[in-house]
Amino acid sequence: MKIGVLKTDDVRKELVGEFGEYPEMFAKLLRDQDPSLEFVTYEVQHGHFPDDIDEVDAYLITGSKTGVYEDKPWITPLMEFVRLLHEREKPTIGICFGHQLIAQALGGRTRKSDKGWGVGVHSYELQETPSWMSEPLETFRLLVSHQDQVEELPPGAKVLASSDFCPMAMVQVDEHMLTFQAHPEFTKPYSNSLMELRKEVFGGEVVEKGQASLQNDIHESTVARWMLEFLRKQ
Repeated sequence: MKIGVLKTDDVRKELVGEFGEYPEMFAKLLRDQDPSLEFVTYEVQHGHFPDDIDEVDAYLITGSKTGVYEDKPWITPLMEFVRLLHEREKPTIGICFGHQLIAQALGGRTRKSDKGWGVGVHSYELQETPSWMSEPLETFRLLVSHQDQVEELPPGAKVLASSDFCPMAMVQVDEHMLTFQAHPEFTKPYSNSLMELRKEVFGGEVVEKGQASLQNDIHESTVARWMLEFLRKQ
């Protein structure tokens, strides 16, 4: 399977040397489950899109510090591309910003949550077990870094997992789009470094709580398997 990564942001320059860019994080996460996977990166944040929607088998939209409602020149074309992916029923995964953008592009709504920033390890409860999921977990944990949240689902969408902090944390749109608010590609060292760098933005108390949460286990490998199972069922 060849996966096209729609890259919507860059890793902070202070962290690239140690952790790599987002497409590399996703490649490691997913190749740990299947070393045969191929990846192609499209710098959509710079206006670079696939020439042919079918030049890859599936797409993955990364996270970004940008809000989906911001007036950036690349966001409208990306939303148009998401609508095309939806129309063509192309298998697509959205992560954080990608999760929010898919909802917004298809008729839902994303906004800055009055619950504030979520960082560190968050826990989610599975609300529904889809047929493609071979290893369901009643509760699973992943790393997060977000203030925006999906607050209204688009038509054809259903919530698969939620938490009190983020009620629409894992969403499936029809049979071909799967989205997560959390970051399965993040590692604990990367999350910790990001919290340290953005302490003034997140706030000291939020960072302290987020760093304390890093003692909890995360289920990134299980979620990676879910992602691949979802893409392969297509």
